[in-house]
Amino acid sequence: MTSQAPTPAYRRLSVEERRSQLLEAALSLFAQRVPEEVSLDDVAEAAGVSRPLVYRYFPGGKQQLYEAALRSAAQELEHCFAEPPEGPLTQRLARALDRYLAFVDQHDAGFSALLQGGSVIETSRTTAIVDGVRRAAAEHILDHLAVKDPGPRLRMTVRMWITAVEAASLIWLDEDKEPPLDELRDWLVEQFVAALAASAGRDPQTAAVVRAALALERPDGIVGALVRRVLPVVGDAARLL
Repeated sequence: MTSQAPTPAYRRLSVEERRSQLLEAALSLFAQRVPEEVSLDDVAEAAGVSRPLVYRYFPGGKQQLYEAALRSAAQELEHCFAEPPEGPLTQRLARALDRYLAFVDQHDAGFSALLQGGSVIETSRTTAIVDGVRRAAAEHILDHLAVKDPGPRLRMTVRMWITAVEAASLIWLDEDKEPPLDELRDWLVEQFVAALAASAGRDPQTAAVVRAALALERPDGIVGALVRRVLPVVGDAARLL
């Protein structure tokens, strides 16, 4: 008579573990469908639990679950731009964008409704959560620029670029994820360098930031490649001087 393998002992999940399980199930569903199309029954089925259990952890129903999932996603995105203050600025931004764009890629069709608004269950609280991600990203980037007291022009440049990253991410999804992620990442970094350079012509603080950042760049890096591509295009502009 053959002996059967012992059945694994059942382990009751802690409150935090169960809550995390439900949030992961919700985020997985929101990655595939907009929140309005996801029901609590769907979340319960994805998590392998009963609908009453979902209500036990989220008595406010779908709205509360959506906001909790949004906060969870926001925390993940806020950490994307955190990088050790070492090496060229463009390399740090490239690594941050790799994490950000990987999140966009993973959440695919649900990214717009999950993080960019446009949902019928959007509220002032969800708007504040999303805006918090943008502000946190801006603070991380200003830290990378080593600016203790950034002026309004530099802050505006950084926040405009963050908006551009969001817009490019949404367009990338609409364009069937073209161009490839590494090309999109480098292009977005180049856009930031270009925006800083344009602002540097009007703002001494930004000019100092650009000089300090360029001093750490290498000829074979993103900025070096950008300069080699752009100079032939704008070469004739010397007549305007």
